[in-house]
Amino acid sequence: MNIVCIGAGYVGLVSGTCLAELGHNVTCVDNDEEKIKLLNSGQVPFFEPGLSDLITKNQQSGSLKFASSLSDIIKNADIVFICVGTPPRENGQADLGFVFQVAEDIGKILDKHIVVVTKSTVPVGTNQKIKKIIKKNYQGNFDVASCPEFLREGSAINDFMNPDRIVIGTEAAGAKRLLLQLYEKIDCPKVLCNLETAEMIKYAANAFLATKISFINEIANVCENVGADVEQVAEGMGLDKRIGKAFLRAGIGYGGSCFPKDVRALHHIAGQNGYPFQLLRAVIEVNNQQRWLFYKKIKEALGCLENKTIAVWGLSFKPDTDDVRESISIDLIEKLVEDGAIVKAYDPQAMKNTQKIFGDKIQYCFSAEYAIENADCLLIVTEWDEFMNFDFSAVFKMKQKIILDGRNLFRKEELAIKGFKYIAIG
Repeated sequence: MNIVCIGAGYVGLVSGTCLAELGHNVTCVDNDEEKIKLLNSGQVPFFEPGLSDLITKNQQSGSLKFASSLSDIIKNADIVFICVGTPPRENGQADLGFVFQVAEDIGKILDKHIVVVTKSTVPVGTNQKIKKIIKKNYQGNFDVASCPEFLREGSAINDFMNPDRIVIGTEAAGAKRLLLQLYEKIDCPKVLCNLETAEMIKYAANAFLATKISFINEIANVCENVGADVEQVAEGMGLDKRIGKAFLRAGIGYGGSCFPKDVRALHHIAGQNGYPFQLLRAVIEVNNQQRWLFYKKIKEALGCLENKTIAVWGLSFKPDTDDVRESISIDLIEKLVEDGAIVKAYDPQAMKNTQKIFGDKIQYCFSAEYAIENADCLLIVTEWDEFMNFDFSAVFKMKQKIILDGRNLFRKEELAIKGFKYIAIG
C-alpha cells in the first residue's frame, strides 16, 4: 500500500519506518524543511535504539521517503496517518491546533477516496471533528479512523512490530478492511471498535499505568514510616496474576511526553463532561509531590545546599532515549541551582537536549565517574544500564560518600560495605 505519515516526529517517524519495513511504500511528510533535509541526508533528529539503521535500510530500498509538501504525494496515497503533536495547555487540555490544521490541509487538496487515520493521541470526539473539517473542504468520499499508538520511547520499534494489540476505530467497513490488511503481517489481537472507543482506549491505558506508578510510590512512602521494604512488597504484590509485576517499581515518579500529558488530558475530558475524576486527580498530585519528597531527602542528607557539589546521573525521563520532556531531573536541577548547588550532570544520550535548557548554569560531564569526582553526593534519577552496572568499589574521589537513589537500583547493604550512605525510596 501507499502510505503517508504527516508529522516526522517520534510517532510519525517510527510508525512510517516500521510500515516500510512491513513492505509498504511510505512517505513521511513534515513542514519543517530542515528536519526533512536532515532525514534525507541519513540523520535522525532524536535517539531511538535501532531506528537509524532501519531508516537507512528502507531508504536504500526505496520504500521510505521524506517530503515537505503534502500536496505532491497525497494523490497516490491509500492511507494518510495524522501523527502530529498534541501538546498540553496549562489546564491540561490537549492542544489540537496541529491536528485540525492537517485536517484542513487534507480537505483542500483531496481529490479521491482515501482513509484518514489519526495516530496522535487525541480527546474523545476529535475524529468526528476531523471528519467535519475535511467535509467542509472536500465533497467526495473518504473515511476516517483512529489507530492510537502504543510506542514506548526506548523500545518503540519492538512495540510497533510486536504489539500487545492494535486498535482500529472506525464506522466504515471499507476502512476497517483496509487497515486489517495494512497490519496483516503483525500477529496480535486486533480490537475493532468505533472512533470514540479507540480514542478512549489510549487515554485509559496510559492513565491506568500512571495510577500503578503513583500507587506503588504511595506504598513506598508508607513503607519508610513503618519499616517495610517496598521492593519486597512490590514483589509480593506482583506475583498475584490479577495485579502483575509491571509498573510496580517505586521511585520518584513518571515523566516524559505521554503519561503526564495523557493523565491530565483525561482528567480534563472527564471534567468537561461533568464527571470529577477524583482518582486521576490524586494520581497527578502524588506524582508531582514524589520528586519533592526526594528533594527533601537531599536537603536532610546535606543540610544547606549552597556551594555543595551534586552529581546527577540521568537527565532523560527514562533510559534509552534523549527525551527530557517532563523529566524529573530537569525539575530537580532547576531547584538545586536555585538553592546554590554546583551541579555536575551526566547522561548517555540527553546531554545536548539538557544543555539547551540550562546553558552554562551546570557542568556537563563526559562520564558517570567524572560526574561524581569531588561531589558531596550522587543523585540517581534515570535507570540507565550503565548506572546499574557501575562498579562503586573503585570510587573514592567523592567528598562525601552519599548516594540518593531515586530508582532503587542498588541494595543498601552492598553499598554500606563499601562505605557509602545509601538513601533510596521505600
